Amino acid sequence: MNVLVETVPVASPLPCPSCATRRPLKVAAGGKVTRLLDLVLASVLFVLTFPLMLLVAMLVRLTSRGPALYVQTRVGLGGKPFSIYKFRTMRQNVELVSGAQWSRPGDSRVTWLGRFLRVSHFDELPQLVNVLLGHMSLVGPRPERPEFVPQLAAAIPGYADRLLVRPGVTGLAQVQLPADTDLDSVRRKLLYDRWHIENRTLWLDVRLIVCTGLKVFCLPMSFCRRILWIPDPGRVAPVPAASNRVPNTTADAPSDGEISIVTRQGEARPQMEGVS
Repeated sequence: MNVLVETVPVASPLPCPSCATRRPLKVAAGGKVTRLLDLVLASVLFVLTFPLMLLVAMLVRLTSRGPALYVQTRVGLGGKPFSIYKFRTMRQNVELVSGAQWSRPGDSRVTWLGRFLRVSHFDELPQLVNVLLGHMSLVGPRPERPEFVPQLAAAIPGYADRLLVRPGVTGLAQVQLPADTDLDSVRRKLLYDRWHIENRTLWLDVRLIVCTGLKVFCLPMSFCRRILWIPDPGRVAPVPAASNRVPNTTADAPSDGEISIVTRQGEARPQMEGVS
């Protein structure tokens, strides 16, 4: 089993004692129906893609040293940690050298096969197991690492609202926004996550799943949004009206001491090692 799976331990399980939200968030009803959809679709997708997963696992093992699967701790529903499964896209044990950091465009730590797996999102296929186990949903906020959650929650009001639902393999933020690179990009995705949590419907989740499949074939998001009626940025995160207030850069911008995360762990896609 050791030749198949690489496990990354974490120092502490979790969490975020100070995850205060900006305002109470109302979670949309229909959780049981959503869970039923997850079980049915994840089961069908797992059976259909199992031959492809075997092929990917073999290629990963043949093209780079190390296991085919990568296992990492993430934060799930209610702040509970769980093990997420992915196909390895980077060199084995790369964090021992680079440390935990966000992936960058042209990241030298990513293997040539890993680049293809990330673009095609085939590296996310093992997460169907997480869905079947109840750790994740097919649609929801992207799961974050426990090392980062307390820092992000302290820097971004309302960040902990993402823990009110199961994290997702794909989501409203993942299909429409690029990889996280800084706190502003995390704040922007949080607006999408909060909107989806409050306005979630079975029909919206089905459309997002179909949209994710279309993006695998490199169809533009503008086309997917038009034919599937995906909520556009103006509806989800409208730009506030301009005001006469002069920003206080000292008060409004986080100081260097507020958060130490500038990059993210190699095997997390933003390319975030997931549908982003």
